Amino acid sequence: MTIDVRPASDFEDVRALIGPKSAEASVCWCLSHRIPSRLNNELRGPARGEYVAELCHGQPPPGVLAHDGDEPVGWAAVAPRSDTSFARSSRIPCVDDLPVWSLWCIRVRPGHRKKGISHALIAGAVEFARAHGAPAVEAYPLDSGDARVYLTMAYAGIRKNFERAGFTHAADTTSVLAGHPRVLMRLDLR
Repeated sequence: MTIDVRPASDFEDVRALIGPKSAEASVCWCLSHRIPSRLNNELRGPARGEYVAELCHGQPPPGVLAHDGDEPVGWAAVAPRSDTSFARSSRIPCVDDLPVWSLWCIRVRPGHRKKGISHALIAGAVEFARAHGAPAVEAYPLDSGDARVYLTMAYAGIRKNFERAGFTHAADTTSVLAGHPRVLMRLDLR
């Protein structure tokens, strides 16, 4: 298996990874941290997908996709922190005034897990942010230690995976996801 990570500019591939089975469903589409909560609550059914399609055709695209050949197998959301709800978060601190990028969602398709795809996605998201001038990338993973994490809630990533990618602990947070504390991890790109 050869994993290729590239910008998420192909909406059909993005839909395959984060879209609902039914176009009428109002699932996340990885918008909950990307757009203001009021807009997030207003967008329903197909309007959510239409919004994401616009993001895919914009610059920069909303993240990166991992492909195994032509098959999309993984997704990572990455954008300037100032363009996300993390910029206003009371639970995840802002460490300094550096215009960092946030990496907040990693998803690997069932049947493709445990093959290193999440590691490739982290590396690809870092390179994507670097190519767009990011001085650093932050992530807000679960600090679960050796405890198992329910896969649906593992979208934030796991601390040890970010440590393997060279990220270091920058701050504690008061955010908790699936019963696990989240930490602010950072990778300096300067």
